[in-house]
Amino acid sequence: MIDQIIQWLDYPLFTFNERVITVMEVLTIPLWLLVSLWVAHMLIKKLGSVMEKKDKDPNVIQLVQRLLYIVALVAIFITTLSMLNIPITAFAFLSGAIAIGFGFGAQNIINNFISGWILMGEKPIRIGDFLEVEGVKGVVEEINTRSTRVRRVDGVHMLIPNSKLLENTVINWTLRDKLVRGSVSVGLAYGSDCQKVHDIMLDVVSSQSEVLNDIRHQPGIFFMDFGDNALVFEAYFWINSRVEGGLRKVSSDIRFALDKAFNENELVVAYPQRDIHIDGVLKLDK
Repeated sequence: MIDQIIQWLDYPLFTFNERVITVMEVLTIPLWLLVSLWVAHMLIKKLGSVMEKKDKDPNVIQLVQRLLYIVALVAIFITTLSMLNIPITAFAFLSGAIAIGFGFGAQNIINNFISGWILMGEKPIRIGDFLEVEGVKGVVEEINTRSTRVRRVDGVHMLIPNSKLLENTVINWTLRDKLVRGSVSVGLAYGSDCQKVHDIMLDVVSSQSEVLNDIRHQPGIFFMDFGDNALVFEAYFWINSRVEGGLRKVSSDIRFALDKAFNENELVVAYPQRDIHIDGVLKLDK
């Protein structure tokens, strides 16, 4: 039985470069490709897990994995050609023709591919950054060679071409740090004690646990304007947040606290008022 299997595997199929190709060699190449790709994938994935345990930057991990994947594919390709006794020079003319056709027909793909490597190398945008692109805000989850995956604040995923992130204006809220400045404005009725309003607002904003109170990021209260119907005050503050929802939550908490503090101190939040003048005489029907 074994002799028959060996004889069947040694059966010649065709001749290539004056070399007889047997069934064994035909089956060995696909098996080699499957095993080598699987081993390369597992090793690179294991290396990524080890780097994650050492708290390495996710952007560095992704860049290293991409480079290792390319090196592994090149090594497997060259080894496969060697097993088939095919010289690399045999692909010189074919690769040139493919390169020309590929260059004309896939300019956008090449542009996005190169842009992806620029993003991973230069790091103007990193995994975990909070971006604003054409009015849409979201967190970067993955930077691929063709596109970048962004999860919007409403939970929807967007795939943005890498070239678009380099060619267009992109607001990166967390490029250097995760500090975000917020503001809350309120209008008090005329006749309110402005200094008292200032002290109450400063106390309310400073009491929020998320608001930073260090020397460089102390909250500030400003008397902005004598409005048409109100004395306008505005509070500026800094928080450490990577998402827009964090700023909205803190701003909402400050407004709730201000409403309570104003009511306790009998300060009235202004509302639009209009005086109506009627010309002529009103006649009442009896």
